[in-house]
Amino acid sequence: PVEKKPLYHFLPGTSALSIAAAGCNFACLNCQNWTISQTSPLNTGNYNLPPAGVVKTAISNNSQSIAYTYSEPNTFYEYVMDTSVIARENGIRNIMVSNGYINPEPLKKLCKVIDAANIDLKSFSDATYVKLNGGRLQPVLDSLKIYRGEGVWIEITNLVVPKWTDKPDEIRTMCKWLYSNGFKDVPLHFSRFFPMYKLEHLPPTPVNILKTAAGIARDEGLNFIYRDNLGSSETTDTYCPGCGKKMISRRGY
Repeated sequence: PVEKKPLYHFLPGTSALSIAAAGCNFACLNCQNWTISQTSPLNTGNYNLPPAGVVKTAISNNSQSIAYTYSEPNTFYEYVMDTSVIARENGIRNIMVSNGYINPEPLKKLCKVIDAANIDLKSFSDATYVKLNGGRLQPVLDSLKIYRGEGVWIEITNLVVPKWTDKPDEIRTMCKWLYSNGFKDVPLHFSRFFPMYKLEHLPPTPVNILKTAAGIARDEGLNFIYRDNLGSSETTDTYCPGCGKKMISRRGY
């Protein structure tokens, strides 16, 4: 489901063919796909699937989009580009699920063939980015502006990690930046962390912290806020920010 990317405002109710290659340009301590992203292609189970084969597979499975996900698509940039061009020619949309860590010029070129993206804004602290993810904050903020400026539909995910990214003041600073930089109508997904990889010693994110984060985002003027990764029984409905009417009802994916 495209909702699993997560994308809630892009082709809702449709399926996305999701593909990846081994490798990443980050080294997140909490990586949930570390067996793919933090290893060599020599150590993964792989398909011999050239770009045209990816598109053919999407068509045969009635997928309206192809999602480049699981590991970091920017590390298999040329494959994404080649596949996206063929997909566009066949009426298939292209989705980036990315950390947004890429230089401006190659990103602008990529945006010519990408239709939607979910960008992980992993924290709003450069120090945390360095220690938790092995990257920096500013390039990600620059990428968000480029995606929007190039007309790509974007949604943002913020994984709330206990003791790392669960600080209310930092969440408020992030939401203020999003509002003041024109992202008030961009869906923001606060995602629940579960113990993984090198952070197995931490507890899952308390649900009340996600509620606090959503409340902060609402207070700062953001219009579409979701709490994700809470289980199949959780509802993640979309409401009109003007009149409050429920527009889309979701349960799980």
